[in-house]
Amino acid sequence: MAKILVVDDARVMRFHISKIINELGHTVTAEAKDGCEALEEYKKEKPDFVTMDVNMPTVGGVHGGIEAVQRIIEYDNKAIIIMVSAQTDDEHVSLAIRQGAKNYLRKPITADKLKKMMIFLGFHEFEN
Repeated sequence: MAKILVVDDARVMRFHISKIINELGHTVTAEAKDGCEALEEYKKEKPDFVTMDVNMPTVGGVHGGIEAVQRIIEYDNKAIIIMVSAQTDDEHVSLAIRQGAKNYLRKPITADKLKKMMIFLGFHEFEN
């Protein structure tokens, strides 16, 4: 069972992703509504991986999800972060990966998409 940090500025999106994670048998250890909070929660909770929205407000000097990825990776270069966004243009995907994200999921998030990503990340309890 994985411990997961869910980061999104939209409360309804955090709820949706958290619900899927719980249905898949994993635990949401924390949620964050901006990059600054994400870094704080990452340091406190040490999750197995993070779902990170790309577009979030600037708070505490952290400019959105891509900069939050950079800050978390600076803190823990083994962090596993998956970007989550409706934007999938090459520029955002490429920048997120260069900053240290492991992969990218396009909204809307479904249980099937998240399950496949978790298998890709090495959470093999889902494989038959």
